Amino acid sequence: MSKYDIIVLGSGPGGYVTAIRASQLGFKTAVVEKESLGGVCLNWGCIPTKALLKSAQVFEYLKHAEDYGLTVKDAKHDFDAVVKRSRSVADGMSSGVKFLMKKNKIDVIEGFGKLKPGKKVEVDGKEYTADHIIIATGARSRELPSLPQDGKKVIGYRKAMTLDKQPKKMIVVGSGAIGVEFAYFYNSMGTEVTIVEYMPKIVPVEDDEISKQLERSFKKSGINIMTSAEVTAVDTSGKGVKATVKTKKGEEILEADIVLSAVGIKSNIENIGLEDVGIAVDRDKIMVNDYYQTNIPGYYAIGDVTPGQALAHVASAEGILCVEKIAGHHVEALDYGNVPGCTYCSPEVASVGLTEAQAKEQGYEIKVGKFPFSASGKASAGGTKEGFVKVIFDAKYGEWLGCHMIGAGVTDMIAEAVLGRKLETTGHEVLKAVHPHPTMSEAVMEAVADAYDEVIHL
Repeated sequence: MSKYDIIVLGSGPGGYVTAIRASQLGFKTAVVEKESLGGVCLNWGCIPTKALLKSAQVFEYLKHAEDYGLTVKDAKHDFDAVVKRSRSVADGMSSGVKFLMKKNKIDVIEGFGKLKPGKKVEVDGKEYTADHIIIATGARSRELPSLPQDGKKVIGYRKAMTLDKQPKKMIVVGSGAIGVEFAYFYNSMGTEVTIVEYMPKIVPVEDDEISKQLERSFKKSGINIMTSAEVTAVDTSGKGVKATVKTKKGEEILEADIVLSAVGIKSNIENIGLEDVGIAVDRDKIMVNDYYQTNIPGYYAIGDVTPGQALAHVASAEGILCVEKIAGHHVEALDYGNVPGCTYCSPEVASVGLTEAQAKEQGYEIKVGKFPFSASGKASAGGTKEGFVKVIFDAKYGEWLGCHMIGAGVTDMIAEAVLGRKLETTGHEVLKAVHPHPTMSEAVMEAVADAYDEVIHL
């Protein structure tokens, strides 16, 4: 029986980061992985989807080369080559994690891990023990009863990355980050895309103005959008798919080659021994305290299997916090109200903190500022004038309550707001921090200036 200080079950962005931090802290560490190092994020999620989206963005640049005074004749795309590049990027990242495991002297145990009582993990018949076992098994595409996935005509995000051929028509069910990213990618490649969203607006968790802007942008690019709509049945018996969509006006039948189900995720908590150990679960999530301890001493859980936001950077932060607490460090509980969300369609969407509606619901008297990229010199020069930055401040104390962005490169800009809020920055302090010109990030300062009636370039 092999003995460790810490065993991590799963090697996604939660698991492998946790293992590395544990090793840095001097713990003898092992990570158990049933498939590929890096988990869904590196192999089937965050990274390969961004590679696909980059190909789509470059293709769009080529199609609009004349806008930049350039001539590109007959720009074409090779769908297979685009997919192949995406897989190559993912393979490179997974190899990078393999190197990091070796560099940090972390044992990689290949196989399906199952928890056992007494701080043990069984992997394909062999038992390992540890003082601390951290569950980081992640999640997968959620299936709806009305939308069973067959992997051919009704698919999840994983299959959407490796289709043999590009569909002529696609229905995307759900308009969260996964749904809108794939809608943008396939639409850019020339597929006729329809988004079906159950809620009254697309990207439902975002500020209302962001949702409206993205809907305008998507419709302008030819994406069909149906909100307050629900797919109640799919018929895959014919050549393609017939989806029955229930709307306020009644039922409608949509035809397509492929239906992509992007209705959320399902935690990977089945058959990993939670019941054998007695670990408490509520509504598909493992219950943990502020430091990710379960109800059973010595067992912890982080990432998508716990109730926090299902985001790669959240899983990584939780894992680091978890092992630092185990090491006896003084750590503060994660502030889930200051976690940024990013969506990498075009235009990009990024946000942190309260929406305008949430701020009002919580009783704040607020100052709201907006700065459109149409007034930005850098955006004009780059041909990316779509979108805006919106900021929300508490009128009484100047607290930065929320920041919402839509436009080119905003997923790289949102960190300013995250850091500002972490440091309890006020609106006036943002205004007095000199921003470089010309940059897209100037729009943050200008939006704050607008909130305080000091805006210069509007």
